[in-house]
Amino acid sequence: MTVSTPFHKILIANRGEIALRVIRTARAMGYMTVAVYSTADLHSRHVLEADQAVCIGEPLPAQSYLNVDSIIEAARQTGADAVHPGYGFLAENASFAKACRDAGLVFIGPSPEAIIAMGHKAGAKKIMMDAGVPCIPGYQGEDQSAARLLSEAERVGFPVMIKATAGGGGRGMRLVSAAKEFPDLLRSAQSEAQNAFGDPEVILERAITTPRHIEIQVFADRYGHAIHLGERDCSVQRRHQKVIEEAPSPAVDAALRDRMGATAVAAVKAIGYEGAGTLEFLLDQDGHFYFMEMNTRLQVEHPVTEAITGLDLVELQLRVAAGERLPLKQEDVVFQGHAIEVRLCAEDVSKGFMPQSGTMLLWQAPGSLRVEQALSSGAEIPPYYDSMIAKIIAHGTSRDEARRRLMLGLHQTVALGVTTNQVFLGSCLRHPVFAAGGATTGFIAEHQEQLLQTEGLARERALAVAAVLLFETTNERSTQSGLRRLAHSLPVGMLLEIDNARHKVQITQSSSHCFEIQVEGRQHVIDLVGFAPQQARLVVDGVMESAAFLRDGSQLLLHYRGQPVAVNDHTRSAALRSAAGDGDGKVRASMNGRVVAVLVAEGDLVEAGQPIITLEAMKMEHVHVAPVSGRVSALSAAVGEQVTLRRVLVEIAAPATS
Repeated sequence: MTVSTPFHKILIANRGEIALRVIRTARAMGYMTVAVYSTADLHSRHVLEADQAVCIGEPLPAQSYLNVDSIIEAARQTGADAVHPGYGFLAENASFAKACRDAGLVFIGPSPEAIIAMGHKAGAKKIMMDAGVPCIPGYQGEDQSAARLLSEAERVGFPVMIKATAGGGGRGMRLVSAAKEFPDLLRSAQSEAQNAFGDPEVILERAITTPRHIEIQVFADRYGHAIHLGERDCSVQRRHQKVIEEAPSPAVDAALRDRMGATAVAAVKAIGYEGAGTLEFLLDQDGHFYFMEMNTRLQVEHPVTEAITGLDLVELQLRVAAGERLPLKQEDVVFQGHAIEVRLCAEDVSKGFMPQSGTMLLWQAPGSLRVEQALSSGAEIPPYYDSMIAKIIAHGTSRDEARRRLMLGLHQTVALGVTTNQVFLGSCLRHPVFAAGGATTGFIAEHQEQLLQTEGLARERALAVAAVLLFETTNERSTQSGLRRLAHSLPVGMLLEIDNARHKVQITQSSSHCFEIQVEGRQHVIDLVGFAPQQARLVVDGVMESAAFLRDGSQLLLHYRGQPVAVNDHTRSAALRSAAGDGDGKVRASMNGRVVAVLVAEGDLVEAGQPIITLEAMKMEHVHVAPVSGRVSALSAAVGEQVTLRRVLVEIAAPATS
């Protein structure tokens, strides 16, 4: 018998690209949509593209996107009769699913009971162990005291992994190599879990070194029918957060896929699961797999599965939630080609992947690939949420074709104004280990130095191009003010800064559109053959190519040869003061963020390098350390306070000498 739960208007309890993703499919299926938004997201694309939108509070997640009462009230206010949670925030919150059900709303996801059973890492692991599924040795008990957890970690054996029982995305996870590190890393993991998920509980697992991270996509309806849609390889990670995902996995053959898929299907059938879900496994070098956790929601990386199966996973979610039967059987699932996805994040890779916020002044997505994003030129990237700002997905008949297409798409992506991991992603895709399909979870850590390298000559040429564009845009302003542009000019000296280093540059305009540029004594010739707002066509040392750019005062933001470059013109200004905090005893906020821990008090003696204060930004914690040894003379930040970039938080004075 069919049990229908029809609905006509869907409230999306999420933001950004996933909200837009749900809106796209919902609209194609004839459903109206409602967006919710914090005050920080007032002008966001998901707000503008939904049929209706309701503000649910101030920007901090606990005041908006985690506020169950506000979201339920927004549904009542707009007449929405279904809720799609997206991923993150409340997507795996059983209380939210129950609140939707109690309010008469269709929750587009599993039941609260299933979320409790499989969404909680400790509970899910017990279910899997009882079912005979191989699990990693560890501890998932109720006693969460620091002493008991340390004792259990010693029993399991180091290295050990601390993992938050709620949520995902790498939050609340810490790798502990030795017992002496355990107390500090436990506190940090619990604090991050509390801030991200509202639950500080953790489990412990023995750390399996350099495995593959393989996940199986499953779907089930309310009538007991379940299938799997193959695997995704999510091994390329940093800080336990996925960076690159692909389907199928280079390490999984048909026989292993069948075994892992059958295990995943049996698990969801055993608990009467309904909707989309993902079972995550570690795959060791001998081909043995171990259950880690289940995500009871749609995954960030679902597009690669859609690419190789031809299915719309959001459409399947909506159909199952409405009470329809799954429209296909396991034998109907056909895999075609290979797909790879990269996560474009607002972060500074050179500074330990530190999250960035600000205004994306110029954004141009590659037109040939699938890009999931909520960006536009001028869009604000707030500091309160996840650092991922876009996903770029390529599909090809082979893995190498997909990889090549993705590298080209990244090369064509223009993201200027906020620092991103764009260049780093390209380095990962080009690396011979990844190209050969050999990347494990240790890939970034093992090859980080090589992945972070930049080509010196390419940066020098970018500096020469920037010099021409700075010269030309300054000259253009003079022309517009009534001054006559000279066809030929004497050499002009410039002082330009790139990558925190200043360079003496000399530029000579030899004709109306040809320039000779000397950078630290090395000469480049540039012919400016086309010039338009935000786009230039140039012949650089004999090679014709294009560059996107934006002039922002004395700064030129440039996209050249697939790389973003920021060049500051100090020619007419006094030298900027040296970066604060270099030995002056002042600890400054390295980002916009919230204070989650103050580890010292006024009067304390501290050593250089000692942890002083912890900030949270984009759901990640960042420890700030003492730049010098001395005594804490001033403390101007408190737990829970929101602070801005470069604000002085702590001052350390040299100890008095007798």
